[in-house]
Amino acid sequence: MEGEHHVFKASRWTRGNLFFPVRIEITAERVCRIKPRVFGASEESIPMAKVASVSIEAGLIWADVRIDSTGGANPILTHGHKKRDAYRIRDLVLSLRAAAPATAEPAPASRP
Repeated sequence: MEGEHHVFKASRWTRGNLFFPVRIEITAERVCRIKPRVFGASEESIPMAKVASVSIEAGLIWADVRIDSTGGANPILTHGHKKRDAYRIRDLVLSLRAAAPATAEPAPASRP
């Protein structure tokens, strides 16, 4: 999966996405939420090694996705994705997370 880049765009028919729909971009290194604006965009990202969980709240057609990090920082929240895309986001993130190298914890200091 090296070099793969997946982009999922929220539907324009959902709240807050009419003119500038949110995008979720997934690579082997990170998960990004990009919210375009008139001038520029705001972006949030979580390194793949720091992803703790992915939650989906599905409705009849659309789904909300929540991606939590292990550091307790603000989660990535996005709404208005097709249910099929939301489940694909979850599956991709969890499979890439399992393949991501674990972050090395510092070794405890030894006492003399």
